Amino acid sequence: MNLLPIEIKVNIEGDVAAAMSALGAAGAATTTRRIWFAEDRDAVAEGRVRLLDEGVIVRFRIGGGPDELTVKLRPCTLEQLVGRFAGPFDATPLTYRIERDWAADRRVVAASLTHGHPSGALLSAVQPGADSAVAIGVVQEQFLDVCAPDVQVDGLVALGPVHSTKADDVALGDLEVDLEAWRVAGLQFLEASTRVKPKDGEEVGELTARAERRQRKLEEAVRELGVTLSELPDSKTHRVLTALVAAGRS
Repeated sequence: MNLLPIEIKVNIEGDVAAAMSALGAAGAATTTRRIWFAEDRDAVAEGRVRLLDEGVIVRFRIGGGPDELTVKLRPCTLEQLVGRFAGPFDATPLTYRIERDWAADRRVVAASLTHGHPSGALLSAVQPGADSAVAIGVVQEQFLDVCAPDVQVDGLVALGPVHSTKADDVALGDLEVDLEAWRVAGLQFLEASTRVKPKDGEEVGELTARAERRQRKLEEAVRELGVTLSELPDSKTHRVLTALVAAGRS
């Protein structure tokens, strides 16, 4: 396989609105969406997030444009991505991506298959009582069957909504970053991310070194603006899902 792009993320603590403003989002165009995550219904009733623990994320994005249903494996290995899923592809309405996901010291491979739908088409799948698994498309089912055959994905319940506000391509020094704020269950999260794409003829060591420089630059740029980086090891998705499960059981 060719070299993979690297998405570098930093999570930010404190006053999200103030941090968004400090990082330059005030003058940027923003997209507001609602996000649901589907989890195993029985596990949620027991206070667990089985799919997430097994490295599978099922995410619905609704509003602000076409609906999207994404099935993601994170973390995964390149060895488990086989057949047509060994490399990225675009086949409207499907987009399949493989990338390296970096956050602080955590570096993993992530593979995601997104299916676009007309606006509002996925709302029924996230309603109380619905089995969200019925919205997973045929190719997405193949992706899971082939690349994560031991994970059972049925009898799902939608957790959310998470209210998302996103600003893309915000200038932060000489970087362009995406900022996404999440609000849910009394919690607020902000993530800043930037992507490093491989160059023609680049070796893996060169790409890694370039990404490490970009990661340091992103972290320094955020700190220089007085914004506090999170030191919590859990990903934003894990924190949100565990909060939603806890809120549902309280």
